[in-house]
Amino acid sequence: MSVAHVLTVVEAGADDRAGRDVARALSADGVLVISRQAVDPSEAALEAALRGALETRGSLTVVLAKPGGSEGELVPRVVGRLTGARLVLNERRLALIEASFSQRGLAMPRRLDRLALLPRGAELLTAAPEGSHGWTLAGRHGSLVVLPLDAPHLARLTGEALKGLPGLASGDGQVLRVLLTTGLSAADAEDRLGKWLGKEGDVTVSCVPVGADVHVRLLARGATRALASVALQPVEAEVRAALGTDCYGQDDDLLEAVVGRLLLRHGWMVSVAESCTGGLLGNRLTNIAGSSRYIERGVIVYSNRAKEELLGVPEPLLRAHGAVSEPVARAMAEGVCRISSSPCGLAVTGIAGPDGGSAEKPVGTVYIGCATPGGIEVRRCRFDGDRVAIKWQSSQTALDMLRRRLEG
Repeated sequence: MSVAHVLTVVEAGADDRAGRDVARALSADGVLVISRQAVDPSEAALEAALRGALETRGSLTVVLAKPGGSEGELVPRVVGRLTGARLVLNERRLALIEASFSQRGLAMPRRLDRLALLPRGAELLTAAPEGSHGWTLAGRHGSLVVLPLDAPHLARLTGEALKGLPGLASGDGQVLRVLLTTGLSAADAEDRLGKWLGKEGDVTVSCVPVGADVHVRLLARGATRALASVALQPVEAEVRAALGTDCYGQDDDLLEAVVGRLLLRHGWMVSVAESCTGGLLGNRLTNIAGSSRYIERGVIVYSNRAKEELLGVPEPLLRAHGAVSEPVARAMAEGVCRISSSPCGLAVTGIAGPDGGSAEKPVGTVYIGCATPGGIEVRRCRFDGDRVAIKWQSSQTALDMLRRRLEG
């Protein structure tokens, strides 16, 4: 990582001295600042600025914002939405906020608990002795650092941030590899990789939960980048073997792109039938350039009537088992393959919430059908989170089911 964007969340016309200080600190560490801008403290403005910065592969994005008030909530919320990472309570950040009130002889209002919500996978960044803190998040395309705009020693905090980010400090002698997994819990990943985790050496290995998935980071160090690459190779091979088929790619790979390449390799087309995901699965597949070579069609069949008329799902089947069921998911996958003449089909039907669940089929219950020339597999899943998270996990699991069948 050698280039950076600096975004300062301030009212229009305000002085951006903090942004200049951070840009100078980055430059002193050999990082090229390719953009610096002041961003209005609104969701629309920050989202537009962040989206552009985060899409620069291999870059660092530094956001400067007031840690309290509405801006303290704004940045994590927008980052979470753009990266797909759920907001979770960071206990260390909560303790620091409480301590800042305690030092002034005040009790922290409970409504300020929400200031301790950070995107899942974020790591807290502190700088003693003043207690200023920010946070970092490793993403698919690069790294994000969020720093407090009013920190008394912002340059020092920036330096601390760079120490924890691969490729920025002494980057010429470092190589970072991120192995991407899905369908594997963080606990299972740590069990498989226990012999490497927490061990010092030329290559360090760590597990980072990203949403419901796990990214495995391998950071190799050497006197030169070439020597770091040599050190990385045997460790990466062993880690890949330990992860097995749960590893679908590396670095900037997208699961939907991996699936697309496999479909092209087989010379097969795929069609999708979506109920609870409402087009998300088709959207992800068609976001890949050239996807017209392997995507035949997609249908959104939200109602029972649509399932009957468009896919030929029998009405007695719907009446007997309900729309969210294994038989209906199977019939949807069969139906979309039949009407499209596609050898591969994906079908998703479930309860995304927040209501509509029952004791037998609680919110988060999703049935996914995956059809290939080798047959049809149907999986019953139970996902956690809000409506958006459940839809995303449904699409991720559907793509992964197809990937595994195409690979094996």
